[in-house]
Amino acid sequence: MNTPTSPAGITKQTSILASNKLIRNTYILLSMTLAFSALTAGASMMFNLPHPGFLITMVGYFGLLFLTTKFRNSGLGLVFVFALTGFMGFTLGPIINMYLKLPNGSELVMNALGATAVTFVGLSAYALTTRKDFSFLGGFLMAGIIVAFLAGIGAYFLEMQGLSLVVSAMFVVLMAGLILFQTSAMVNGGETNYIMATITLYVSIYNLFTSLLHLMGVMGDD
Repeated sequence: MNTPTSPAGITKQTSILASNKLIRNTYILLSMTLAFSALTAGASMMFNLPHPGFLITMVGYFGLLFLTTKFRNSGLGLVFVFALTGFMGFTLGPIINMYLKLPNGSELVMNALGATAVTFVGLSAYALTTRKDFSFLGGFLMAGIIVAFLAGIGAYFLEMQGLSLVVSAMFVVLMAGLILFQTSAMVNGGETNYIMATITLYVSIYNLFTSLLHLMGVMGDD
């Protein structure tokens, strides 16, 4: 039987403390990046700025994601985290503006936002309290995200509304799974870098919100 003073007990206690610190730092940074993203989204909405377009969005996202990953163990990583989330908020503003122009636009945006918040909090709480290991979802999520991303590109360029709805539905399921996967990784030691954990959760929330907004808009005949 291991006691707190035995090597195994000390190792386990150290691991729990490290996990708790990682979770705390991740959620603090996530809340800050979400607030900053909301600020840049609000600014783009206020000035009624046009969407930068598919190409600029992809180059900006993947470029900043690469830099964030490269410098994840240094102070520059924090700079690029805010640059990435601020940029994504900037691209979100015109999308929200488009929905707000609809007759029930405000209701759609609030419903999508509320559903996103409930889903994120519920799944995160479940993974944190049960401490279940969802690492088995890794391969499925990776393959699913790649398929959905490529299908989304096809739907965009071919202007296939039906396919875009399928892609949005896929992303809702995949992002829910990614929240479970990432939270579980923080709890069970599969993730040790709070910057990368923050980015993964932020992207999950962003894609979950935009996908739900799209689906709710279509279901509302808009």
